[in-house]
Amino acid sequence: MSWGILRDLLSGVNKYSTGVGKIWVAVVFMLRLLVYVAAAENIWKYERDEFECNIKQPGCENVCFDHFFPVSHIRLWALQLIMVSTPSLLVIFHVAYRENREKHHNQKLYRNPGEIDGGLLCTYLISLILKTGFEIVFLVLFYKLYNGFKIPHLMKCDIRPCPSTVDCYISKATEKMIFLYFLVGTSCLCIILNLTEFSYLIFKYSLKCFLKRYTKEQQ
Repeated sequence: MSWGILRDLLSGVNKYSTGVGKIWVAVVFMLRLLVYVAAAENIWKYERDEFECNIKQPGCENVCFDHFFPVSHIRLWALQLIMVSTPSLLVIFHVAYRENREKHHNQKLYRNPGEIDGGLLCTYLISLILKTGFEIVFLVLFYKLYNGFKIPHLMKCDIRPCPSTVDCYISKATEKMIFLYFLVGTSCLCIILNLTEFSYLIFKYSLKCFLKRYTKEQQ
């Protein structure tokens, strides 16, 4: 899979982000996208072929693998990475709308089309809420699908057509669990950054409104 479009999206939104937002972009690009492409994708690449059970009953390994891994870890992470990055498109579209509006009216309507104020502030806050929501939804989904954030070496399976309880083994379980904790940790870090940026923007806007009102009262 080519991640060039997602990389360009993150680079584009970085121009309109706050300081905290730029840290979020760096975390997503350096600690998630690059780690996913360079390491995690290869570790889970042959997860089905390397899943083995101590019985050769036809169909047994397939149903056990499907039971323990209803959705591939790597595909779920890829979907999560895409979903948490796409709300940034709202900001890019809003800035493009401002720029096109200035061209249409052939005059300067904004001090800076990319400045986070007015309607763009609302769009930016909505994008932060969506990104945080997607992060939380995927963490909960991952926890529910795999019964926690762990990868055991041994799994016992008694689903038909397995004739009895069989032992199934996952290769590189320790290595996979390390990357699992790393990716979950970076997801939690992104949630903290999103909430911090949201609080910062609300505080900054509230302070700006308070100072404006105070100035008017003094005048």
